[in-house]
Amino acid sequence: MTYQGVLRKMETEFSSPIQYYLVFDDDFINLNQLLNKHIKMQFVKFQCLNCGLDKPIYRQGFDKQCFYETAKAGEWIMRPELSKAHLGIEDRDLEYEKQAQLQPHIVYLANSSNVKVGVTRKTQVPTRWIDQGAHEAIEIVEVPNRYLAGITEVALKNHVSDKTNWRTMLKNDIKDENLVEWRERLKSFIPDEVADYFIESNSETNLEFPVDQYPEKPKSLNIFKQQSYSGKLVGVKGQYLIFEDQTVFNVRANEGLVVEISIIV
Repeated sequence: MTYQGVLRKMETEFSSPIQYYLVFDDDFINLNQLLNKHIKMQFVKFQCLNCGLDKPIYRQGFDKQCFYETAKAGEWIMRPELSKAHLGIEDRDLEYEKQAQLQPHIVYLANSSNVKVGVTRKTQVPTRWIDQGAHEAIEIVEVPNRYLAGITEVALKNHVSDKTNWRTMLKNDIKDENLVEWRERLKSFIPDEVADYFIESNSETNLEFPVDQYPEKPKSLNIFKQQSYSGKLVGVKGQYLIFEDQTVFNVRANEGLVVEISIIV
């Protein structure tokens, strides 16, 4: 069986284990059902997620021109403290920015390779934690806009990491942490204007990923350079496909690439 479509970040369903889906325009693949099967992946072309043209992807699934023009790639996305919609100030498209920024956001702690702080829209819990390959996570504050979440993250970054080591995450070389204790430890560093939004009552969420074999020395696949790859799928974690030969493929980092996927066995 063969599928073809443009890569977007895998969609997920929170269950035990997490269910993963590659969703194309006309079809989808439940990747859990492909565990321990051989699949072949072949690069076909580019397809910018904004304009749809076959132009080299620059970042986040967009070609270079679209990346610097579309509201979907504003700097506030990666740096939420730069959000200005709450002030009525436009970056690229104020209506889009109001819709995205002026809604409840969560600042959280997640343990994927180490304990890290992060920001996400409330509607993206627990999806954001799944995408990061976190095996446990907890909410710290819930605020009414992205800006307040951003300044909280900036304040906490001085005391806890805001990065995930993808190799450590994929090797599953991690230890359990008491995230409730971490949250209490960080409480005093939350900005004054956010203090009233602190969450005290919830417990940590645990996540289980569909992985039969973790790589000891993960090597990243560049499907554009290699053009074609085949291997036995043994796991999915974060936004990575994990293969028996220790090859790993970051689906989200390859958004905007059209691929053909064939199930060999």
